[in-house]
Amino acid sequence: MEIKTQDYQIWYTEETSTITCQGRLRLAGLEEYQPMIQFLDDILNSQPALLILDLAGLDFLNSSGINVFLKFVLKVRQQKTTQLTVLGSSKVPWQGKSLKNFQRLMPELKLEFK
Repeated sequence: MEIKTQDYQIWYTEETSTITCQGRLRLAGLEEYQPMIQFLDDILNSQPALLILDLAGLDFLNSSGINVFLKFVLKVRQQKTTQLTVLGSSKVPWQGKSLKNFQRLMPELKLEFK
């Protein structure tokens, strides 16, 4: 499973249950994020016991994108069957503050910085 554009790439590696996001995500509004929302929902609907969301390679994410990921974290929390780990980078400024908000929504979420 993969979404690849000139600006960003998102793919899912089933063997490691890892969703990897790289590049710069600055789509205009939730409507443009719909393919990504469906991509994330499809993975979550397969009910993996463990899911790793690797955002360390995501250099930029606008507010709509942050909103998409926050809603995804809420869906994982509501599902109650998937343990979520979020990987970020301490070298990417937006990740330090925003990823901690993910953990506020889902305290059992494991947050790691590379």
